[in-house]
Amino acid sequence: MTSDILKDAKKLQTSFIPSGNFKESFKEKEHDKNISIQIHERSVEDEITERTFQDVSLCYQCGKCSAGCPVRYYMDIAPNKVVRLIQLGYYEEALNSDTPWLCAGCLACSVRCPKEFDLARFMDAVREIALEKGVEIKQVNILKFHNAFLDQIKNHGRSYEAGLVADYKMKTLDLFQDVDSAPGMFLKGKLILLPHNIKNRKEIKRIFKKTSGKN
Repeated sequence: MTSDILKDAKKLQTSFIPSGNFKESFKEKEHDKNISIQIHERSVEDEITERTFQDVSLCYQCGKCSAGCPVRYYMDIAPNKVVRLIQLGYYEEALNSDTPWLCAGCLACSVRCPKEFDLARFMDAVREIALEKGVEIKQVNILKFHNAFLDQIKNHGRSYEAGLVADYKMKTLDLFQDVDSAPGMFLKGKLILLPHNIKNRKEIKRIFKKTSGKN
């Protein structure tokens, strides 16, 4: 009986040895294995996560941000829906939306969020990525206002209201909008004619140069 068991064991051993050339069979299996590997491509969602240090999937669409947004009425898509578009991979729709550009950055959404998801920071990242990818911005004047404000920071190291207004007017050529508000702001000390420059403005310009990618 023992001899029969040994014979059966030998048959089982040989049945596990692949027929033909073992090395070729192994290469084919390795080749098939490589085909099945899925490489994760860096997405817009990944970029937002890297810039904001928060996971976009945290948002579970409760809608409290949109319900408390003071400028929701003017947006084409609710703020929480922009997050949802990114979650689902509809990046083009999210980047082409007016909502990130109409965001006032008041932080009401970030404070109200039960998951502590900083939606204002998320909107900042969406705007940055849209510009980097060359998306056509429909809210042109808002983009010009952003640039005018950054010009004041770059040149003076801080906000300079009179320079901001002048720069914005020159960029938009809308010279008479809100002109009637200027005398009242000046009398109340809200519109200072001369800038208050910070010390070592070269460092500020160096930061702008470095972050803009210009050597």
